[in-house]
Amino acid sequence: MGTGTLALGGFLCAVAVAAGAFGAHGLRDRLDPRQLELWETAARYLMYGGLGVLLLTLGELVRQRPPGPAPILLAGGAAVFSGSVFALALGGPRWLGAITPLGGAAMIAGFLLFVWRMLR
Repeated sequence: MGTGTLALGGFLCAVAVAAGAFGAHGLRDRLDPRQLELWETAARYLMYGGLGVLLLTLGELVRQRPPGPAPILLAGGAAVFSGSVFALALGGPRWLGAITPLGGAAMIAGFLLFVWRMLR
């Protein structure tokens, strides 16, 4: 399970870099400044999620334990948070803004669950 979650973290990081580059080069002339700011925020938080998945998984593997649910919560949260913000940046329906905090809450829960597991 450790290699799968490491791969997932790496994949999220790769998508974050690609999305950031696409925003900077492919969308710069198509989005207004606010939309571009949303796009950059989504790419940044996707990178935070990917790096977090990598670190959480490595932390568990160092302790010779399976990663548990924390990296999956973090990855899912990053996908929901960033996906909804990417969609909003591209003019998606405003109701997606109600979903964004759910992704953020899942990311926070993933980090807190990791802290709890490290302290036990």
